[in-house]
Amino acid sequence: MAETREERAERLTRQRFARRQWARRWMRWKYVAASVLLVTALVTGVWLVFFSSALSVTKVEVAGNELLSDQRVLRIAAVPEGEQLALVDLADAARRVQTLSEVKDVDVTRAWPDGVLITVTERTAVAVVELGGKIRGLDSEGIVFRDYKSVPKGMPRVRPTTSTGADALKEAAGVVSSLPDDLAGRVDHVEVETIDQITLVLRDGRQVLWGSADESSLKATVLAQLIVAVQAATVYDVSVPGSPTTR
Repeated sequence: MAETREERAERLTRQRFARRQWARRWMRWKYVAASVLLVTALVTGVWLVFFSSALSVTKVEVAGNELLSDQRVLRIAAVPEGEQLALVDLADAARRVQTLSEVKDVDVTRAWPDGVLITVTERTAVAVVELGGKIRGLDSEGIVFRDYKSVPKGMPRVRPTTSTGADALKEAAGVVSSLPDDLAGRVDHVEVETIDQITLVLRDGRQVLWGSADESSLKATVLAQLIVAVQAATVYDVSVPGSPTTR
């Protein structure tokens, strides 16, 4: 028997209603399934990062070091191998490495999935100073950090008096580090009595009365000009760079 128009319309209405009901149920289940997958992924991620041996420390590497051996840095960093990489206290390891006198700066980072990288920036000597019968390297901050068997060629020496303190050594190091390379190469040694009484002795015996480390860059510029302008002088006084004198 053929459908009447009314019956066909009713059937189509029921079908559309059934499809809408199915679509709503599917959307609900889809959200439920997505939530379950998300929770599962989060749980799995937490397990991998904090509990699984797959992401635990198996190697610790050192970079940027020349003066320091890898073994010395690794020993003092004391990064625990086998610990979960996410739980390693990087700041604590960095603080320990920073105590090494040769280290100017250090950066400790995670190298996923199973490593730690210790990147060291070592100090650079700008002068040497004899302390306790040893030739020691002095960086631009006045930190004594390494030994030398002999004075490196072209490196100025700092000669403190018996009363020279750490502050005066720091000032002297600041003076040397402010000198351009060509001028620094002319300096035989730096005599330091106090922070305000610093004298440069050039390799040809001429003296430069420097005063304190204040305005060292300007003093270096003035000195370079004086040496060219007054070559016969034996003493250059740039302690007041605005009014230099020679004799």
